[in-house]
Amino acid sequence: MIKSHKQLTASLLVSAAIVAGLGVSAPGNAAAASSPSNSVTAAAAGQTAVIEASVRLRSTPSTSGEVVKYLQKGDQVQIVAKPNNYWYQVKTADGSVGYTSTDDKYISVNSSSVGTPTAPSAQTGTIKYGVNLRTTPSTSGKVLRLLKKGEQVQLLAEPNSYWYQIQTSDGSIGYISSSDQYISFAGNGGTGTVTPTPTPTPSVPPAPPISTPGASAQIESVISAGMGYLGTPYEFGSSRNDTSTFDCSDFIRQIFMDALNLKLPADSRQQGDWVKSNSTVVTSTSGLKRGDLMFFMDYKGNSASAYAGIDKSKARISHVAMYLGDGQIIHTYSVASGGVKVDQLSASWTNRFLFGGSVIR
Repeated sequence: MIKSHKQLTASLLVSAAIVAGLGVSAPGNAAAASSPSNSVTAAAAGQTAVIEASVRLRSTPSTSGEVVKYLQKGDQVQIVAKPNNYWYQVKTADGSVGYTSTDDKYISVNSSSVGTPTAPSAQTGTIKYGVNLRTTPSTSGKVLRLLKKGEQVQLLAEPNSYWYQIQTSDGSIGYISSSDQYISFAGNGGTGTVTPTPTPTPSVPPAPPISTPGASAQIESVISAGMGYLGTPYEFGSSRNDTSTFDCSDFIRQIFMDALNLKLPADSRQQGDWVKSNSTVVTSTSGLKRGDLMFFMDYKGNSASAYAGIDKSKARISHVAMYLGDGQIIHTYSVASGGVKVDQLSASWTNRFLFGGSVIR
């Protein structure tokens, strides 16, 4: 059974309560967020360090970041980067990568002070096509969010030939594919990629480049999440806070959250605008691919003549579905229809079709 995003959140909260009840020793959030002491050693990527007191390893350089694990006194870690004065990005002996406080109460760097590394990275890039921002330089890394076409990011490092470490305008730090189909740099006339000196990350094997098979796997996970909701009752304006009922856009939004932790806009018109802004849209059903979202106008009748003369580029979106291939779609649209179901792309639906496009690729 697919576990919903809301169920997973509840599980994490219960786990956190259990840890608190057991009295696990760990510094408070305020300690990690406070200004580091003046004696903090400025570390460069590639240096090793020793944990001086139990401290949280987080998924992002923020006290609101998810706790990956607790580092214990005596643990050896590798400094990967220092995104700011308050956080180190480190790699542990078991291969975990995350962020920990730079305060010397918690960590001491083994080599002499050499200053914060400056990435060839002091370059600004522009996202050319929607791409996943991940916690680690690997397609198995958790997806923090999807970066949208046109977003500006700061290049921090290049851990290997396939990934960039970047910082977004909202301060999030993570990894994206270095393929020039996803990012361009102003220093290259707005096109192409840069080749910064790779940041040493010993013991981290190069990850394969993001490719169509990887995207296909993501699409299949979303479709699988959708299939897990077959038969869920329809409710117009359903609550976005539970999965007991769905309307069309709530269903699409939920399955992307379940499968990829990706939150799309809440209604079908906003979802259509999102796809237009971040994907290449198609206006013929013959151009659709498995996993594409499909957007439809209001029902006018079963015959093609009922839609003659309508400017579909200006028509209002009233329904969204996902294309499964072979003329099938998964969606929900009425109580009488039985809720979430797989349908054939009938002439009636085809006549109402406005455009479609992919969320991921």
